[in-house]
Amino acid sequence: MTISGKVWKYENDVNTDVIFPGKYTYTIKDPEEMAKYALEDLDSNFAKEVQPNDIIVAGTNWGCGSSREQAATCVKMSGVGAIIAKSFSRLYFRSALNQGLPIIVCPEIVDKVEKGDTLTVDLESGTVKLEKTGETFSFPPLPSSIMDIFDAGGLIPYARKKLGIDD
Repeated sequence: MTISGKVWKYENDVNTDVIFPGKYTYTIKDPEEMAKYALEDLDSNFAKEVQPNDIIVAGTNWGCGSSREQAATCVKMSGVGAIIAKSFSRLYFRSALNQGLPIIVCPEIVDKVEKGDTLTVDLESGTVKLEKTGETFSFPPLPSSIMDIFDAGGLIPYARKKLGIDD
């Protein structure tokens, strides 16, 4: 699976209340509606301008805060193809995997990219290419079990498929 898109760059300690504003937690239930408010309190242009397969690049501790799964859902539904960070909160990491949103720990690239750069991510080979310089950065290739979840569109579609459950 290869993802190529424009970079949206953010700093350290971006918490779930900023990724999906807490004021919507109990009022918005539809995942497509959630996408309209992704990163609203951090970057008011994000939800309006993000394109399919764009890539979020962040510093340390992306997704810290509460265990609110809407924070991963709204990013996935906004069309983001992957998130690359120096580190993730444990709960956000798991929520993103459940949503089928590729998350990659690759600290080396974070300080090299700028907002608007283009990256190409190859999940199977474990590489990220910064298109403007041609530099390639490595991360541990994702296991086939994780790739299967991404291919299915998330953990629930994956489990339904494996169990032979139709909608």
